[in-house]
Amino acid sequence: MKLAVFDFDSTLMDGETIDFLADELGIGEQVAQITEEAMSGRLDFFESLTTRVGLLKGMDYNKVVEICKDLPLMPGAMQLVPELQKMGYKVVCFSGGFRLGTTPAKEKLGLDADFSNVLHEKDGVLTGYVGGDMMFGYSKGDMLRRLQSLMGITRAETLVCGDGANDLSMFEEADTRVAFCGRDVLKKEANIIIDTKDLTQILNKIQG
Repeated sequence: MKLAVFDFDSTLMDGETIDFLADELGIGEQVAQITEEAMSGRLDFFESLTTRVGLLKGMDYNKVVEICKDLPLMPGAMQLVPELQKMGYKVVCFSGGFRLGTTPAKEKLGLDADFSNVLHEKDGVLTGYVGGDMMFGYSKGDMLRRLQSLMGITRAETLVCGDGANDLSMFEEADTRVAFCGRDVLKKEANIIIDTKDLTQILNKIQG
């Protein structure tokens, strides 16, 4: 058995969940700017996440669910996941985004598990609070170490793939490190770099 861990936003999914939600409120540009600062490593991930979610306070929860269940998958995602599973990989998603987005994608793609955050709602609207598995810059590496220990999988048997600074901590725990349309801060630590939006290119790199 081997383990493949993918980021969600701008990796398995084509875009940023929180930007889609912010667009609905007319604050897309403001939120996208904070997202970019965080993904480029210029802003602490926890601070950026809580700040951005705070800006969504008061948003209708049913609208959030509706947007999140229909997020656009990245080209090649549907083909990549079953191919990796045929090669003996358990395929998992780690996301600093939200379970409302990762769980529908998990079902569509046939992922083995998803780990992400939860938007808090009360009385049918977002409260501006968030909690969950992936709140900090170190969260993905921390969760990856725990999964490797649980499954008896080594770093040599682990593939990770992401695009931003909050993926650095999981890059530290894997021998195969894919920067997918990634920020420079991540490319420096990658040994596979893919700059076109086609996840199936990963297959050529690991099979070749």
